[in-house]
Amino acid sequence: MLHRIPCLFLVFVFWGSGAGGPLTDPQPDITDQQLFWGADQYDFSVVLRAGGQDCFWHFAHHGEKFYLNFMVQWVTGVGHDRHLSVTVNAPSSLLLSTVDDAKGQINFKATETGFYQMCFNNFHNRFGTMQVFLSFGVYYDNNQDPSMSEENEKKKKKEEISKDLNNTLSFMEGATHKVESNVFHMFRYYSFGRMRKSVDFFLLQSNSQYITWWSTALSLLIITSGYLQLLFLKSLFVSKTSSEDEKPRC
Repeated sequence: MLHRIPCLFLVFVFWGSGAGGPLTDPQPDITDQQLFWGADQYDFSVVLRAGGQDCFWHFAHHGEKFYLNFMVQWVTGVGHDRHLSVTVNAPSSLLLSTVDDAKGQINFKATETGFYQMCFNNFHNRFGTMQVFLSFGVYYDNNQDPSMSEENEKKKKKEEISKDLNNTLSFMEGATHKVESNVFHMFRYYSFGRMRKSVDFFLLQSNSQYITWWSTALSLLIITSGYLQLLFLKSLFVSKTSSEDEKPRC
């Protein structure tokens, strides 16, 4: 029974070390582009051994401006040379720039997002060391804060999209209201035209009936008056039967 205790102890030790070991990804929810928004400038000195090489990496986003300044401060040894060979490589291992001098400056606009490699070679001095002062980093247009530039860029894009959408919707709304107003006025004009046409039609119909009735009444009146005149004139002439000796008289 006792010989099982060490085995169980080892199991718990290994299980505990596996469960409580160091985190390989302390912030899994943050991408590399979000994680490396931060300090954009580094200034320090480095000592290069004889015939040695040191490389440094700096993260840059697409569209940012990368710069590197270097200057050889001192060189020791026999037959020393102050020339320093500097190369800068893109994240895709493409050689971007190279300088072979005691001091120099490299500037370019980052076309890729990732870590840019800077290598400093002291192969000119086989028996001497040198100290080099380095200053490198990235800077952003419009002097934006590097920690807020991505967020501001996203907000700006959203605002531009929202502005374009609002402008489009406002234009469509204005055009719709204008069309609705024109259609309303057009229908109102035609409604007034139809109403005027109906009024004119009924007025003409009423006048026609009025003229017809009055024409008929006047015609009957004229005929009646004419007939009465004829009767009156006829009543003035009275004829009586008489003999041959008597003459007719009125």
